[in-house]
Amino acid sequence: MSQNSVDAATRKMVDNLPAKTGKALDEWLELLSGQSFEKHGEIVGWLKSEHGVTHGFANLIAHRYRDASSGETADPVAAQYAGDKRALKPIYDRIVAVVSKFGDDVEISPKKTCVSLRRSKQFALVQPSTKTRVDLGIKLPDEPPAGRLEASGSFNAMVSHRVRLTSESDVDADVERWLEQAYEQA
Repeated sequence: MSQNSVDAATRKMVDNLPAKTGKALDEWLELLSGQSFEKHGEIVGWLKSEHGVTHGFANLIAHRYRDASSGETADPVAAQYAGDKRALKPIYDRIVAVVSKFGDDVEISPKKTCVSLRRSKQFALVQPSTKTRVDLGIKLPDEPPAGRLEASGSFNAMVSHRVRLTSESDVDADVERWLEQAYEQA
């Protein structure tokens, strides 16, 4: 999946804001301009608690607001896959392409060090852990660890399993099945 596809997914979320949240992005940015938040999490929390915005949309609005306020257009995904980790980006792109086919309710929510994949709640996360490996965390609490689908251990408490991916071809039929199963359970 190209950066254009990721940009298209973000554009789709922005386009869906009025239907999903009752306000367009510029209306949310205007509303936020009257507030005095300093941290991203404060903005997300306020949007969720005061306005009932789902996490993925709140995260998108908060990123856009902070980008506009700072005069920068920060891209956390680009930062995650910069430098020595650049060769891992096709793995991330392939995962996003797979989960994007599951439904219109998939939220791709970039954080500083990982990307959360959400439906009504997080079902997976993607993290470039080393310069040669992406760790895919998957939430499948009823699935026993076996083979490549190992217990998450200390990797991340928000998921039950981890799959270590070193190439785009590692995102195979098994990984697609596990992701879809986690999506369905979310």
